[in-house]
Amino acid sequence: QEVVSEESEEESNGVNLMEFSDEILLHILSYVPCTDLVLNVRRTCRKLATLCLDKSLTHTVLLQKDYKVNKDKVKQLMRDIGKEIYQLNMAGCYWLPSSTIDHVTRCKNLVKLNLSGCHVTSLRLSKMLSTLQHLRSLAIDVNPGFDASQLSSECKATLSRVSELKQTLYTPSYGVVPCCTSLEKLLLYFEILDRSREGFMLSGQLMVGESNVPHYQNLRIFYARLAPGYVNQEVVRLYLAVLSDRTPENLHAFLISAPGSFAETGATKNLLDSMARNVRLDALQLPKAWINGSGLLQHLKFNNPFYFSFSRCTLSGGHLIQRVINGGKDLKSLTSLNLSGCVHCLAPESLFRKAEDDIDSSILESLVVSCCNLRHLNLSAAHHHSSESIGNHLCQLLSRLKHLLSLALPVCSITDVAANVEKPPTTPNLVPQTFGRKVRIGIQTYPRNLGDQANQKIESSVFWALMGSLRFLETLEIIGSSFSSAMPRNEPAIRNSLPPCVRAHSVGDSEVAAISQLTYLQSLTLAQLPNILTGSGLVNIGLQCQHLRTLSLANLGMMGKVVYMSALMDMLKHCKCLRDLRLEQPYFCAGAQFFQALSHCSSLQRLCIVSRSGTLQSDAVMSFMASCLEVIMCHMFMGESLTVCKNLQQSIVRSFQAERPALNVVIFPLLHEDLTEVIRDVPMRHLDEITLFKSRVAEEPPNLWW
Repeated sequence: QEVVSEESEEESNGVNLMEFSDEILLHILSYVPCTDLVLNVRRTCRKLATLCLDKSLTHTVLLQKDYKVNKDKVKQLMRDIGKEIYQLNMAGCYWLPSSTIDHVTRCKNLVKLNLSGCHVTSLRLSKMLSTLQHLRSLAIDVNPGFDASQLSSECKATLSRVSELKQTLYTPSYGVVPCCTSLEKLLLYFEILDRSREGFMLSGQLMVGESNVPHYQNLRIFYARLAPGYVNQEVVRLYLAVLSDRTPENLHAFLISAPGSFAETGATKNLLDSMARNVRLDALQLPKAWINGSGLLQHLKFNNPFYFSFSRCTLSGGHLIQRVINGGKDLKSLTSLNLSGCVHCLAPESLFRKAEDDIDSSILESLVVSCCNLRHLNLSAAHHHSSESIGNHLCQLLSRLKHLLSLALPVCSITDVAANVEKPPTTPNLVPQTFGRKVRIGIQTYPRNLGDQANQKIESSVFWALMGSLRFLETLEIIGSSFSSAMPRNEPAIRNSLPPCVRAHSVGDSEVAAISQLTYLQSLTLAQLPNILTGSGLVNIGLQCQHLRTLSLANLGMMGKVVYMSALMDMLKHCKCLRDLRLEQPYFCAGAQFFQALSHCSSLQRLCIVSRSGTLQSDAVMSFMASCLEVIMCHMFMGESLTVCKNLQQSIVRSFQAERPALNVVIFPLLHEDLTEVIRDVPMRHLDEITLFKSRVAEEPPNLWW
């Protein structure tokens, strides 16, 4: 009786959710997926029935990562609130059948529509766009078989009013660009393969009937991202040919992201010369061959730049300061800077300099002072070695950038120079980096308590101080300057990797523990840290970084053994918000203990494991999939046989596909000759965001699209 009376007293003193004001309830409901609001929550009571249909909740509908949505839910959603939707994002809904798109026609007032990654035929697109007369922003894929001649006059009339277009090309085509005569923003993603499934070489020539000229006269933003391959380069040149004839007067952002070598031609040179004469830019990214050795940057004019990317360019620090920052000009408008792979960008000259030579701290200081409002900075894929000068360490200078939200650094750049000098030169050889016979070594025991570690060493290190000064950092990447993933894009898996930088051997568990100071950290990437001995710093991160959603670990510690497995399992038990996990490590054993620890990550949605000579336990994988109900992507590229991989993949699909419509499972031998054929069938959302390793800090301008 006493227990019952206490419970009734608690209920009477408790706060009823329905007693909150409408404003507070609307704010709470804004975190609930729209499908749940309309199809479930609004049926609970009259008050919620009214609030769930408030314009603030139905104006914009985001389905792009609502992995539980299916065709029937979309149909019901459009039927109930279709007329109230002004912005609809279905990007990456690869699991929905193409017939689902037919229901979008109910959204008569749509202004913005994102269908990237959805299956849309020419006829369906024509039928849908014919009814959307208010549409101004559109994102679609152009797949093989697309035929612009099937677009109706009503569809073309809608396209003529579209001012923003994002188009992902899987086949050589102009897509709908020629129909969009009012374009102000054009984003192009070229994902065309050089060979067909049958092995035939593809041509970059456009299909017959696709000779219509794009209309760029009103263009303000031009962005093109190319996947590897010569066909993509051929097709993008066709898009650029029109720009080279007449450069739009209002162009203020010109960005081309191209891997490898993308040679400059006469047409592109004319385009750049015209831009130098006629426009003032706010954002710039060019292929490295267009910048290297040219005086282009000296002639281009900038207004209030917010984004620069000189990734992989041989730009020296002297040129960077003189031609881009104008000798220390105030660039408070610059919020995002990508210098990934610019090995000489922090040195005055590049002609007689080795990539491993010390940086010139005065150049970095000028950069920090001029660009004091930077929010995204990428300095990865280079050897940025600080000298022994007191107060001029790279970490000390970067600590002045108080507004940073994302940062990418090479491992060797965070080495504490003073501590490094004190260590004997034989330290790098303590941990073997070969795949041969394992050498039995003594492993230093690190305390797992963060306070003990701080007292031991790291509170005085420059990296510890940097992490302490960047309290609001959300994304951090620490990547070895010579690291390359075992799983490249369109070629066989890499069998050998380059050894880490000598200075990287001074970065270990204590530096990883320093990252735990980042209370608001959401995404963490650690790659090629050879001196990880126990992984104890990972446990600290798991305990302190409770907002962590994305974790990517690659080649930590000695390569012949996963030395951090115990610490990783302890860490995972605390990662309640973790959604994406990518692990790349030779000889990784994905067994029962690992998956039992991973099962504590109740929010996990995507898992990718890449392991040369790695093993897995099929029963453990099945148990994990059964216990973690949110997992919709499972990619494993291991050392198991093709038969084992296929059987496990089929078992997972057979057991869970019906309950999880978005389920995507790929389990395949890493070194199999058909790996590239398997990769091409992976949905682009997963391939680009997690399966393929890359640095993502300042990869694109902020808020480029939705």
